[in-house]
Amino acid sequence: MIAAVIAVALLLAVAAYACAGGTDYGAGFWDLTAGGAERGRRPRWLIDHAMAPVWEVNNVWLVFIFVIMWTGFPTLFQTVFSAMWLPLALAAIGLVLRGAGFALRKPLRRIAGRRLYGAAFALSSLLTPFFLGAAVGGIASGRAVPGTEASAHAWANPTSILFGLIAIVSTAFLGAVFLAADAARFGAPDLVGYFRRRALGSVVALAVLAAIMLTVTRSDAPHIWHGLTHGVGLGLVILAGVCSLATGWLLLRRSGAWSRITAVGVVAAAVIAWGAAQRPYLIPTSLTVAEGAGAPSSLRWVGLVTLVAVVVVCPAVAFLYWLDTHGELEPLSGADLRETGLRETGPRETDTERAEPGRDQPPVAGHAGTQTPGHGGTPPPGHGGTHDPSRGGATDPNRGEPENPAP
Repeated sequence: MIAAVIAVALLLAVAAYACAGGTDYGAGFWDLTAGGAERGRRPRWLIDHAMAPVWEVNNVWLVFIFVIMWTGFPTLFQTVFSAMWLPLALAAIGLVLRGAGFALRKPLRRIAGRRLYGAAFALSSLLTPFFLGAAVGGIASGRAVPGTEASAHAWANPTSILFGLIAIVSTAFLGAVFLAADAARFGAPDLVGYFRRRALGSVVALAVLAAIMLTVTRSDAPHIWHGLTHGVGLGLVILAGVCSLATGWLLLRRSGAWSRITAVGVVAAAVIAWGAAQRPYLIPTSLTVAEGAGAPSSLRWVGLVTLVAVVVVCPAVAFLYWLDTHGELEPLSGADLRETGLRETGPRETDTERAEPGRDQPPVAGHAGTQTPGHGGTPPPGHGGTHDPSRGGATDPNRGEPENPAP
């Protein structure tokens, strides 16, 4: 009984990472496809500002997944990481390069360095979800059985490739939906339409890939196909389809409210449908939940840690997401520090730095010769609001406060 509870917790952690981390991967996908410095300066500006507050916290779910696998289901952990060490190692390298690229591309002064780290961030955002999806496909198709030696057959197969492609398109879909909402929050109406169109295109591509996946798994992974077309798995597939239609309808409306919730519903329902489809197996037809479970004492401790995480960590992370989506995580400006009396405790900001035009200000659509901050240039002042030299950013006339205050 406890093994089944821990298996459900593992599946829910995978769904949480697919939704939270997938949104960040999707932002990186749109960074990669935004175009050159001139064409892509505004989308990249939005991606930088939307991701900055919470991009690191999403990896908490990935760590939680590894802890449950290692301690709760050691046979599963050994099998997966032995049979598919190559795609998982490439995904890990992608995680490191992606984090380094996002963190270092903005502060660098040289344009070449910014472009190098920006390319590392964008490419890793494409390759990492693909290899993670390919590994999931190897599990779903039952190729990574206990005792399997590492080989391309375990992850380079039709089901794995389709799962990898679905992972990329799912993250692109989530990223576009969330960025469209962020564009409205940051007062960039042109980017609202820009990302809504991409979200609609992504949900159509996702539906096509899902249909192809059902066709392929019928012969390549019959246990998964049967689970997805019967019982609980079928119900969750239908739920994912309904959420997809709801998301498309909401994106076509002017407000677009609730589109983020329905988009998360699409991905979460799809992931949970996969888990329900292969029950009672951890690896279809070769390793059941009971067979792969660790010692009862280990499972009890894992259950206790999971309970603590649900009570302590999950509400804190949920509150962080709420703060971010409601625009409450804006960085402090020099004026903010002066108002709270903290200015003297930090590095002194010169009058020249405070009056530097266009600091962290959104670039203007159609203005030639400008680039996104962090991509080789500084946008011109005097657009998108009233420039306030004392705060180093643009004041949103709708909010009456800095839209992007200087750090």
